[in-house]
Amino acid sequence: MRLEDFDYNLPEELIAQTPLDKRDECRLMVLDRTNKTVEHRHFYDILDYVNSGDCLVLNDSRVIPARMYGLKEGTGAHIELLLIKRIEGDKWECMLRPGKRLREGDTVILAGRTDTVPAGQDAPESGYTLVNSIESRFAAHILGIYDENNGTRLVEFEYDGIFMERLEEIGSMPLPPYITRPAEDADKEMYQTVYSKIDGSVAAPTAGLHFTKELLKKAEDKGVRIAYVTLHVGIGTFRPVKVDVVEDHKMHFEECMIKPEDAEIINKTIEEGGRIISVGTTSTRTLESMAGMPMQPFKGADDKTKIFRVRAGEIATDIFIYPGYEFKIVDALITNFHLPKSTLIMLISALYDREEILKAYEIAVNEKYRFFSYGDAMLIK
Repeated sequence: MRLEDFDYNLPEELIAQTPLDKRDECRLMVLDRTNKTVEHRHFYDILDYVNSGDCLVLNDSRVIPARMYGLKEGTGAHIELLLIKRIEGDKWECMLRPGKRLREGDTVILAGRTDTVPAGQDAPESGYTLVNSIESRFAAHILGIYDENNGTRLVEFEYDGIFMERLEEIGSMPLPPYITRPAEDADKEMYQTVYSKIDGSVAAPTAGLHFTKELLKKAEDKGVRIAYVTLHVGIGTFRPVKVDVVEDHKMHFEECMIKPEDAEIINKTIEEGGRIISVGTTSTRTLESMAGMPMQPFKGADDKTKIFRVRAGEIATDIFIYPGYEFKIVDALITNFHLPKSTLIMLISALYDREEILKAYEIAVNEKYRFFSYGDAMLIK
């Protein structure tokens, strides 16, 4: 398969820059794979398509305010720092801009950011000013270089108190690059699912942003099972595919986990003939990564019963799902609209059909759906 097979035309004005005031009032496109039909609804209608005995699987990873700003010690150069992954203790893999200014042994003094420049002063080249919003030292020491080209470095942090509390003081939400405005205080709530629990992501599992606590309660009242998985979304989510042949692409590793109690809920749903409805591509990748053969057949199993179930545990996954992949666990998917030529549009094309997906995206453009992280939703059933 060629990368260009997953391209489509998207007018820039359809890329959502801000969330809706009410999460569940976004539009919902429903794709019926059996009848090859398209419906236009709102997300609060989602339970019309989820039955008692089905299981919604949600990624409970929580986005950390991973973007920070600072000054290079000694020169005062403005530096932007993005946490990517904790290596151990206070050592992190980070992406820094401009990365070429930072070598092993350099230090960045971190501070709060403001986009307001005092009257009579010129805005710095970086487009922002820094304020000393914290009383004690918070510094990032460069220990090594991961990749010279993309500015990734091994960084060790020096700070007083608790790291996450210090991060909350000065960090901002790491909005994706296609959202062109600076992150605001409101993003700390809206760029977070209402069920997020475990800190670790540098991007939101955005399909879940549309759920409200009230909608989840209605699902449970209807007899829908709720299970959680955890996959900490990394910066690789936004890295473009750089090969022409899809099969040559290598995915980045991400940590994922399923707790025993959630594995039991998922497997019970499979055994009893309910559908596994994955909320988002991250939940899908976790479920499919943790799929394994049961040690013994399910009670009352026949030829129509799935032979796979999920394992509990924690792994690093680099699973790459593209057309031709046979799904073992997932029956239906709630997702957002994805970037052209991305691994995410490849994943949904594997669940349905590439040509049907591209037709649906063309309809979405014509109907002026809102795209990407803060955009509208799709159900593939």
